[in-house]
Amino acid sequence: MGLSFKEKYSFGIGALGKDLCYAIVSSYLMIYFTDSIGLAPAFVGSLFLVARLWDAVNDPAMGMIVDNTKTKWGKFRPWILIGTLINAVILVFLFKRPEGLEGTSLYAYYSVMYILWGMTYTIMDIPYWSMLPSLSKTNEERAQMSVIPRIFASCAWLIMGAFGLSIVNTLGNGNQTKGYGAFAIIISVIFVITSIITVVNVKDSSCNATEINKKAEKTGLKKAFKLIKENDQLMVFIGVVLAYNLVAQLSGGMSIYYFKYVVGNENMYQVFTAFAGLAEISALMLFPMLSKRMSKKGVFRLACYLPAVGLIILLFAGIFVPGNAALIALSGIIVKLGSGFSLGATTVMLADVIDYGEVRFGSRNESIIASFQTLLVKTASAVSGWLIGVGLTIVGYVPNITQTAGTILGMRILMVAVPSIITLLGFFIYVKGYKLHGEYQEKIMDELNKKREAEECVI
Repeated sequence: MGLSFKEKYSFGIGALGKDLCYAIVSSYLMIYFTDSIGLAPAFVGSLFLVARLWDAVNDPAMGMIVDNTKTKWGKFRPWILIGTLINAVILVFLFKRPEGLEGTSLYAYYSVMYILWGMTYTIMDIPYWSMLPSLSKTNEERAQMSVIPRIFASCAWLIMGAFGLSIVNTLGNGNQTKGYGAFAIIISVIFVITSIITVVNVKDSSCNATEINKKAEKTGLKKAFKLIKENDQLMVFIGVVLAYNLVAQLSGGMSIYYFKYVVGNENMYQVFTAFAGLAEISALMLFPMLSKRMSKKGVFRLACYLPAVGLIILLFAGIFVPGNAALIALSGIIVKLGSGFSLGATTVMLADVIDYGEVRFGSRNESIIASFQTLLVKTASAVSGWLIGVGLTIVGYVPNITQTAGTILGMRILMVAVPSIITLLGFFIYVKGYKLHGEYQEKIMDELNKKREAEECVI
């Protein structure tokens, strides 16, 4: 029996709140730190990187905890709710400037808050995405279910990109530091409400297996890393998702600096992100139809080539007609059409890799595998943040002044050249390593369905 409309969209709306939370951090935290609080760009970039090194242990460990959780509410929903409540509180403190703190104390405060934010986001993000494979039983339903939460997530990024700065300026009445703090409170409230909708309305299928599996062997950390290492398709998934997120995070993190200092018009950032966000949502809506008409490889080729084309258009527009809103909008559309296809494709990949692991190794481990998606998103954010912070320092960036020609050239390289190379590298990794498509993938699904039927007979 398929999922009801209520279940599908109650699950999807959870992504709206959690991605609003992630989007404000990803889009604005760096420029908030450097331009509003006055922290050094190189320090901020290094902080992002150090925090993610900790997540290399923290995220898989959380995945193991979720997989070993057994309650009458299932193993996913309790952690989604707990993680949301804690993370929402941390977000408020992350965008609050504490009175009386200066110098080393101020650096220490924001370092602690950022690391805590990353850890607590993990608590809810891993179980959220871990639920997805259990919600879809066929390839067609999986393609549909992979799109719904991504559309809600893309709406969050659209809101943040198109209206974020305007909201901050309105709430702060010209004081951006105050505006960011008020905006963070609003997002925290939305985050909690949307997560409650998901937890209340979406049945956690692991509830059904609680009694049957209560004597099952728990997955230890050593076994978890062994399963991860031996899953060749997970290794490909890691490479592809890392490449995609590096492109998205690097271009997204640089874009506000790019439009403010290279284009010379900060308002063009909202034009770029508004049209980009609409294009990403459109691509996600087209993804199920496109998947029926094209091979997975063909869809992924589009997903990787389009961002490079869009960024090159942005480069030439910035050089020859920097104030042309139409070309800036066009570049955003092309970049995010590719991004939308990537989101759909990688979400399907995640579910396929989990199924593959169960068939090949006899152990499902949804949350451990899903933890790598969370880790990769945050790793990409950290690496891109570090590249931006260190890169801006190297090219001579100084906040709130007119930049030199050399600094502008460096910003163009960070915004266009580096992401374009990475997106093409992602397609190369996919072509060389991914095999869960066509007849082979159908065979995996058939074997899994037979296993499910056998388990039901035993019950």
